[in-house]
Amino acid sequence: MIISMKVVGLGQCALDHLFVIDSFPVPDTKKEIIKWTISGGGPVATALVSLSRLGVACDFHGIIGDDESGRKIAESLRSENININGLLTRPQSNSQVAFIAVEKESGRRTIFWKRPSSEPLRPYELPDNFLDNTDFLLVDGLMAEASIYAARKAKEKNIPVMLDAGRVREGMIELAHICDYVVCSEEFARELMINNISFDPEKAIIYIRSFGTKAATITLGDKGSITVSGDELFYTPAFKVEVVDTTGAGDVFHGGYIYGLLQKWDIKEVVRFASAFAALKCRELGGRAGIPGLEEVKELMETTEGTENLNLKLKIENFKI
Repeated sequence: MIISMKVVGLGQCALDHLFVIDSFPVPDTKKEIIKWTISGGGPVATALVSLSRLGVACDFHGIIGDDESGRKIAESLRSENININGLLTRPQSNSQVAFIAVEKESGRRTIFWKRPSSEPLRPYELPDNFLDNTDFLLVDGLMAEASIYAARKAKEKNIPVMLDAGRVREGMIELAHICDYVVCSEEFARELMINNISFDPEKAIIYIRSFGTKAATITLGDKGSITVSGDELFYTPAFKVEVVDTTGAGDVFHGGYIYGLLQKWDIKEVVRFASAFAALKCRELGGRAGIPGLEEVKELMETTEGTENLNLKLKIENFKI
């Protein structure tokens, strides 16, 4: 455990309503729900929950409304021992909510969501000491102005910053150029390379590396991930588990990635740990219920064969974007 370490997160939080169905329905039909649960969600919020369960102290900065969903979001974080002094309540507003349908056999999901009705967090709302005694900053770029401000403040203090990049939104590219680590979804990478005739993960990851990051990773679902660090490019296969629901897997991956960096592991071990951590989460419904403990992750890594990193031994300068 590294309880003395502290991670600050700034970004999105939500209340997820998740339900399992046997198959996705066609329009104008009814479908009975097999199972229903409610869980706190959001990229940064869930990543911090995963870190907290590994013994890392975490502070969260974001917004909620003064509605029932907001109260449940706050409690979901407080119950995980996350400091929510930076979670601001907007009066007369609604919090972000999502309704997530999960197909029983495949674990595939469809997400219906509504953004919060109030203004995003502003830079002036961050206290002057929000980065005191901080070892790492995680942002998701959903509140671009505050995220860029926080990332620049962290850089001034030599605090490493990671961007959880889900989509190419306003301010995301500027933010990515500030961050030490960019760990993004395949969707983000595809949007980034939209002018290319076909999507090539290797070209995309090298393009992201050109932003000046120490390392960058694209998660590719059940195909694993691709990472570049320095002049080394490698794939990390996904761990095989019985998938119930993939909601939150990427968020937990980010938490595991940060944990490995805090431990000063080699980047290949960092990514492999994050992969195992995220895979085990997928065994239960919801973004947080299945988050495993440290020993369970280590056991999976030690007992699973065929999941070593595949080093492509390619030099960055050999690629033309």
